[in-house]
Amino acid sequence: MEDAVVRVGRALRLVLLVVLALLFLVPFYLLVRNGLSSERDVTAPEWAFFPSELRWANVQELFDDPSVPFARSLLNSALIAVATTAGTLLLASLAGYGLARVPYRHANKVFYAVLGTLVVPAAVTFVPSFVLVSSLGWISTYRGLIVPTLFPAFACFVFRQYFLGFPTELEDAAQVDGLGYWRTYWLIVVPNARPVFAAVGTIVFIGAWNSFLWPLVIGQDRDAWTVQVALSSFTTSQVVRVHELFVAAAVSILPLLAVFLCFQRWLVAGVERSGID
Repeated sequence: MEDAVVRVGRALRLVLLVVLALLFLVPFYLLVRNGLSSERDVTAPEWAFFPSELRWANVQELFDDPSVPFARSLLNSALIAVATTAGTLLLASLAGYGLARVPYRHANKVFYAVLGTLVVPAAVTFVPSFVLVSSLGWISTYRGLIVPTLFPAFACFVFRQYFLGFPTELEDAAQVDGLGYWRTYWLIVVPNARPVFAAVGTIVFIGAWNSFLWPLVIGQDRDAWTVQVALSSFTTSQVVRVHELFVAAAVSILPLLAVFLCFQRWLVAGVERSGID
């Protein structure tokens, strides 16, 4: 009797997981289905699971569209996301390690000040940040798109929490060998902190890739558009190019899927080891 109950429970869990997986895949199916359809199939009153014709030429049409430099936008987003991720990992990890390990009587005050920035709405700092970037002449430049986003307080918090639980025996052994804080960080801490680096890097990369408002305001020239700004250009007050919008959205999420699939196990492990409840 108990074995039968266990088998039924497992079967129900399996069915639930299959249903949830299918629901999760519905948006991706819609992206691919509508992206490879004609405008008529997308807007047809009767719904068809598959379009009457799979138009692979829609992908070529997307990249040949003279009004939207989509290839350039993909390149911009990739460069900005990679640079933002690398800069954030460097600065936030150094700050987190310093706050966790370097003796300084005001370390907690500095940490609480950094945490305090998390409760400040982004709308409050948006205009001052834009004025500063504009005064520096960074409009429509990579510097204006990258530099103001390099130090998120959340990343500093995650690194500090992780380094607080880092084994001190390894650092003590490094100090016995004559290493200072800087060399200990690079030679001992960083190689043994790959999970948290991968977790924070994944989160920052996805956030930088999906960022819309700041690139929209700073990237005023078409050559400085990111992929999210390019996506918004397919929807105007005059026309909505539905099939191009869907195929562009499908192409734009491929890098995110690749990054997430490569680092998903590090993402979970890094969050668990950071001490976040």
